[in-house]
Formats: sequence, C-alpha cells, structure tokens
Amino acid sequence: MTQRISRTLLFLFGDALFIALAFFLAFFLRFDGMIPAVHLYLTLPVMIVLGWAAILPVFLWARLYSFSWRHVSTRDVLVLWYAVTGGFLLITTIVVSVQGVRAFAELPRSTLLVGYVLTFFFTGAIRMAKRIAQHISLQNAGGVRVLIVGAGDAGEQLLRSMQTGQKKYTPSCFVDDDKRKQGLSIHGVRVAGTVPDIPAVAKQYGIQEMIIAMPSAPSSAIKRAVELGRQAQIETMKVLPSLGEILDGKVSFADVRDVQVQDLLGREVVSLDTDALSRFLREKIVLITGAAGSIGSELARQVSTFAPSVIVLLDQDESGIFMLAQELNERFSHVRIISCVGNITDEQKIERVFKQWQPHIVFHAAAYKHVPLMEADPAEAVRTNILGTRIVAEIAGRLGTECFVYISTDKAVNPTSVMGATKRVGEMICQELSGKGGTRFVAVRFGNVLDSRGNVVALFREQIKRGGPVKITDPEMKRYFMTNPEACLLVMQASAMGKGGEIFVLDMGSPVKIVDLAREMVRLSGLEADRDIQFIFTGMRPGEKLFEEMLSAEEGTSATQHQKIFIAKLPPLDAALLEKGLGHLQEGLAGAESQSLVDTLHRLVPSYR
Repeated sequence: MTQRISRTLLFLFGDALFIALAFFLAFFLRFDGMIPAVHLYLTLPVMIVLGWAAILPVFLWARLYSFSWRHVSTRDVLVLWYAVTGGFLLITTIVVSVQGVRAFAELPRSTLLVGYVLTFFFTGAIRMAKRIAQHISLQNAGGVRVLIVGAGDAGEQLLRSMQTGQKKYTPSCFVDDDKRKQGLSIHGVRVAGTVPDIPAVAKQYGIQEMIIAMPSAPSSAIKRAVELGRQAQIETMKVLPSLGEILDGKVSFADVRDVQVQDLLGREVVSLDTDALSRFLREKIVLITGAAGSIGSELARQVSTFAPSVIVLLDQDESGIFMLAQELNERFSHVRIISCVGNITDEQKIERVFKQWQPHIVFHAAAYKHVPLMEADPAEAVRTNILGTRIVAEIAGRLGTECFVYISTDKAVNPTSVMGATKRVGEMICQELSGKGGTRFVAVRFGNVLDSRGNVVALFREQIKRGGPVKITDPEMKRYFMTNPEACLLVMQASAMGKGGEIFVLDMGSPVKIVDLAREMVRLSGLEADRDIQFIFTGMRPGEKLFEEMLSAEEGTSATQHQKIFIAKLPPLDAALLEKGLGHLQEGLAGAESQSLVDTLHRLVPSYR
C-alpha cells in the first residue's frame, strides 16, 4: 500500500511539473523566447496555479494514477486525452468568464491551445516511458529470432504479448498470404513476405523459431507452413491452438505450444451459432456423465464458456473429477461446479443425483470404449454401455430433463465389436424413449478423438519415446479423426439443434491412414521413420475393422443448417424387440453368460458381424 501511495505521489508531482513546463513553453513560443515581465511574473504563475487546480483533480477523478505502468494501453492514453481536454475546457471557461482579473485580461489566447497540446504530450510521455524503454530493450536484447506466420488479429495479439513480457524472444518479422499486408509494419515488426516465402525469409532474418499464429486455419494450412519450416531448417516450430482450445478467445504467448499431430491431421475450422448455444446453455443446470474422461472433461470446459448456472460432474474416477473441478473453479469462477463420484449402473445413486440437482441438460459421455478389452469382457460393456445408459436416460425422462444428449461413435455403424454393438443399442434406447415425455433425446455420432485418453496417438507417443518400434495393426487401416475441442463444440451445436429422436452425424473430414499418422508423429519428434524408428505390423485385433463407416447401408443423411452436422435417416425401430432384448441382456448378466450376451446383441443389431 505504501509503495502504491509513493508511486501515486511521484506521478502527481511529475504531472504538476509537466503542466508548469507546458505553460512556460507556451508563453516562450508565443513571444519567441522574450516573455514580457507582466506575463513572466504575473500571468504565467497564475496560469500554472490554475492549471494545477483544474487538471490534477480531473486526473484523480479519472483514476489516472491507478494504472499499470508496465502495461499502459491505448485505452489509458484515450482516458488521459479526455482528462486533459476536460481540464483545459474548465480553464478556458474560467478565463473567459472572469475578465476582471488582470492576468486573465492580458492572456494571449493562443497559449491555451499550445499549453493543451504540450500538457497532453508531456503527461502521456511519462506514462508511456516504461513501455517505450521495454520495446527498445527487446529490440536490442538479441534473443531467439522468431518468425510469426499470420499477421491477423491473433498474430498481432501474440506480438504484443511477446513485446511486453518475453525478453528471451525477438520477433523478427511476419509472413502472411494477404497481399494487402505485404510490407506493412505491425508494432515495429515488418510483414516480410507470404507463407511460400518462409525459406527465403528465414534465411534473410536468421530465424531460429517459427510460431504459426492462425488459430482458425485448417490443418492443411498448418501442415503447409510446417513443411516450409522444415525446408528452411528452422530449429523450433510452435503453434497457437485452435479457437476451440482458446476458450476465452484471447491470445497470448502463454498459449503457444509445440506443433502436434492434431494440428496437421485433424484440425478443422468449426463455425458456431453462438447465439443458439447461449440460449441452450445459459443459466441452465448441466449434468455430464463420464466427466473425468477425455470427451466429458472437454465438454465441461466448453459448456462453462456459455455461462450455465451449475455443472454437475459425475464419474467413478474420483481423482479425475477432483482435478477437473479444481481447473474449472479456477478458470470459470462464475459457474458453480458440483462433483459427484458414482457409477451410472447404480440406479439409486443416479436417481438421487437427478432429484437433488434437477438438471436441464444431460451430456451422457460415460462408456467403456476400448474395443479389445470389451471383446474379452462383454458383460462389462453391456452393463455400462447399455444398462447404465438406460438407467440414466429413463431417470432423465421421468424427472423432466429438457434435453438428453447421448455421445455415440462411428463404431456403432455395422459393428464388428461388442463395444460398437453396445453403443448402437444405446442409440436405440434414446430413439425408443424419444417422444414419450417432455425430454428431447438426441445422439451424436463421431469418430476417433485425437489424443484422447488411451487413443492411438498417446500409444504411439510412448513407443516413439522408448525408441520404437511403433506397432501398427495393418498398413491399410484408416480412421476418422477430430480434435477434442472441435468434436465437443459440434456435439453442443447438434444438441442445441435437436428436436428429439435424431442421431446426428458429424462431418469428420477425410479418413486418415494410421501408418501416416504414425510417420508424422515420428517426424514431429525430430526423427526419421524406418531409420531412427522401426514399424511393425501386428495384424488386426479382435473386433477391429480396416475402415469405420459413419452410416450403415440402409441409412442416409439429411442436411442441417450447420455444414458439418447431418442427421442420419434411421430404419424404423422395433420397440418390442428392443424391450425383449434388454430383458435377455439383464438375464445374461445375472447368469454371467458371455455367449448369451453376444447372441442377444446379434439379434438386437442385425448388422453386427
């Protein structure tokens, strides 16, 4: 507190000194350096005292002494201009109104205008001094020379963040494909060329690090920049995350991270109807099952940005729930976060949670997802993915939940695995319940999420870290991939659009060969495939297939108002067959009969092979 008072007094004294200097120079310039005695000993002292009396109180009222000297912004300068203008309007009013005072009567009016300009210049200069000194020190610091790819809003924000707090780095230049920006200077840093010019620009400026500042760009643009950076032999390449990952929309150097495989293979531009999402989520109570998982936790982060009143996190992983709740409480203090440890197969527990919190919206992400593990233990897949889903969905419908969102998978289409068949039955449960009450039941079907927990990306990363070999099931295996934030944003968008009974299918782009994914990960590690890291093809595991479909043969799609979201056209549902099959599954679980469970799944899902 003492330090703050001392700084305020220091600036107050400085402003008083500069106001006096401004008036002195105004008279000095007006009389070409020969100030008459009457003005020097009478008018000038009176005007200085009047300036202090009129301007300094306005500065105090405008809180011009409660600012961060290190982070002075254009807004601070604008407030200063308003305050100086207000002070001089007050001075002018007094001078014009009080003509009986000799000092005012003989005052040259031009000194008011010159004094106004000089006062703003001097008081502004003292406030900008630290920023200017920092900029000069950064220019002379000789830090790591950085090339910024993208001279848009994100690149400009990144540059400002680097100039105010990153002495280790020296932003050397931009490149941008916008022809109108060529040759421009942004905060003193030049746009030196286009993206294809990266090799030449890197050589000219001695670039040591490249940062790709295009958070809304597709993966193809990121990959192109990375390839050119490799050609230029740039030592380090980093990237700003996608807009889906930058939750508050503000860019800083702290957001910069190493280029990852999802930036090159799975990153898609997602446009959102934020008004519809806000209407869907704002002030609502949201329950997320499986909240500690990759999809559930990212849904919690994305939902939090749309200001729900309460988010209830439900999962049996107590550590995961604890860590997620800590993160959300720190980042979204306006949202009440409730942690519930429990299993979705515990009907009494689920009913207590629903009755206590009465959620408006449920995102049901809890499920077992690993194909080989569920092949070995179909009872657990049936218990959680089918009967657990039925428990949560029926309670939601009975207790008046507005919207129930079922997170499904492409493996539910023509399933070849127990896991895929159980997820298809989960979709059928939502279809059957839709229209029976006021709850809207919708399902959202998408493919693999890059870098989700237990995903192939994490597995390959560990194998590369150990020096290989990288184990791949088949050289022709392909999968659809999407980043976690983009997938969750589209899930939320589809949920807001749903009327009830739909299965939404997300446009996952083009499928990616798993072997290409592995090779790109090896390159990102600074190694060379087949030389530093060997590849082994092990053959497909039980329940796997070479290629995942998003639709079955009898399904088609209809478009929605969102270009990346479609509605699957589903065959009619036999509700009696579903109810009978669910009863058989319950009996099979009681008798621990794995083959009986699989046989029932075949009857429920005829396309299950």
